[in-house]
Amino acid sequence: MSTLASEFVSTSAKKAFDPDHRRIINNNIGKYDTAVARGLSKFANLENSKRKAHTIKWKVMENLDKLLPEFESNFQRKGGKVIWANDAAEANREILSIIQKANARSVIKSKSMVTEEIHLNEFLENNNISTVESDLGEYIVQLLGQRPYHIVTPAMHLSKEDIARLFNEKFGTPIDATPEQLTLKARELLREKYTTADIGITGGNFLIADTGSIALTENEGNARLTTTFPKIHIAIVGIEKVIPTMQDLDLFWPLLATHGTGQNLTVYNTILGGPRQTEETDGPEEMYVILLDNGRTNLLAQKDQRQGLYCIRCGACLNACPVYKNIGGHTYETTYSGPIGSIITPHMAGMKEFKHLSYASSLCGKCSEVCPVKIDIHKMLLLNRRDAVKEGLNSGPESLGWKAWKLGMMKRKMMDLLNGRWKNALLKTFFKKNWGENRGLPEVSKESFSKQWAGKIGKGTSN
Repeated sequence: MSTLASEFVSTSAKKAFDPDHRRIINNNIGKYDTAVARGLSKFANLENSKRKAHTIKWKVMENLDKLLPEFESNFQRKGGKVIWANDAAEANREILSIIQKANARSVIKSKSMVTEEIHLNEFLENNNISTVESDLGEYIVQLLGQRPYHIVTPAMHLSKEDIARLFNEKFGTPIDATPEQLTLKARELLREKYTTADIGITGGNFLIADTGSIALTENEGNARLTTTFPKIHIAIVGIEKVIPTMQDLDLFWPLLATHGTGQNLTVYNTILGGPRQTEETDGPEEMYVILLDNGRTNLLAQKDQRQGLYCIRCGACLNACPVYKNIGGHTYETTYSGPIGSIITPHMAGMKEFKHLSYASSLCGKCSEVCPVKIDIHKMLLLNRRDAVKEGLNSGPESLGWKAWKLGMMKRKMMDLLNGRWKNALLKTFFKKNWGENRGLPEVSKESFSKQWAGKIGKGTSN
């Protein structure tokens, strides 16, 4: 077992039996479930919308080599600049180069999973660039020195009491401050950052090919402020986020909002098509879009599994997953946690290091059921397991065990070779620690079904 896999198992065991963690997560996801059920009921034909979104995403992946240059051409026509980055290191170098050319010292960021993916904050801090997260949830976990816990709700694992204690320690607010008071304090602290930051950095929910624009969706207005005050705006976006036309937002924005938070639409939806034009009164003087690969083309090359790139980062599969709800987001040790992280991370960051994530599933299929773009997630988990076996990444004892199991299952005589007493002894010997530590082991009957059936037939029993 690799180090990451071993840590995953160890942390999972602790989190699954942490009552405070379970209470907070169950409470927060319970509120999400209620809101989403209400939001989904407003779709006239939800299944048809999901099928249409799936088809559009399929066409995108089949034509990525045409749509990305189309976006680049249209964006550059408005004065924007496009940079292609093969990996995290290249993306970070390009961002640092832009900052250094502008003699900038401070950066304000809106919520972006891609910047988490490339560890941008740590990179900039190592180069003496001050970086502040402007999304409230991201700001909270930044103050704690943690990674986001959830794709949509970074601080889902914290109660209001936890956040009140944090603000009391950092800023001297009352220990019993209400969520409203804490929000006002955060607003007071962050407003100055918007007006003084040299660079604004965002992600992008969608790249619109036919207009050369990026679409941002949010609930706090921090992305708009991040892209309005600083003189330079840098948007870093995964290459899979492109959609063909502006009209496609009519489908994807409601699907993202409803599956993400239960809203019909998020509060702020912004389309940015380049730097400030001569007739415009606000916006950046320069705008860059960095198109990030970072392993995405590895997944694109897998014909059976490229569906993972259809993801619009709504977080629905995390909230539906019984494993995620027990062990939480930090346990995965990846940027993208939960079911979607389990299927894309092995291809983007290495099958050898992250194959264990594809086994962290009950295969109940709930993730596939709730996905707004109909990614067959639980099938992708099985395909990842298949690939791990083909690449010889399973341990010797594991491979030997499965061969023995296959031999026994393929031949009835082998299954009946040992009686129930021996089979129970084998279970207790080999599975007590790994499987039975927190579960009751099954009790095998003294005789197999075939022998019991043969006995009944011999006695003339017809029941």
